[in-house]
Amino acid sequence: MDTVINKLSEIEDAAGSIMDEAAVRKKAFAEEMEKRTEDFDAALEKETADEIARIQREMEADMNALLAKQTADCEALLKELDENYNQHHERYVKALFHQMIKE
Repeated sequence: MDTVINKLSEIEDAAGSIMDEAAVRKKAFAEEMEKRTEDFDAALEKETADEIARIQREMEADMNALLAKQTADCEALLKELDENYNQHHERYVKALFHQMIKE
């Protein structure tokens, strides 16, 4: 009977050791997963920040190109208006004068 009790005690001790080892391994695995999660989050955050910065640079370049085009178009229109005025200002003055005296 003592032999059976001793064997059961040994089995219980072995099971306790296995449970303790499993708890240690479980804790180590949880720590590893936590570190991997933190590393993944940091990498994803950096990737996201880099992509946002790239998109902002592209948008800024597009806006600058659009602004330059609009500026050139505006300057061309002003030049055209100025040339038109210089060529036809006497006609405009006469037409305006005649329209004013008719009323």
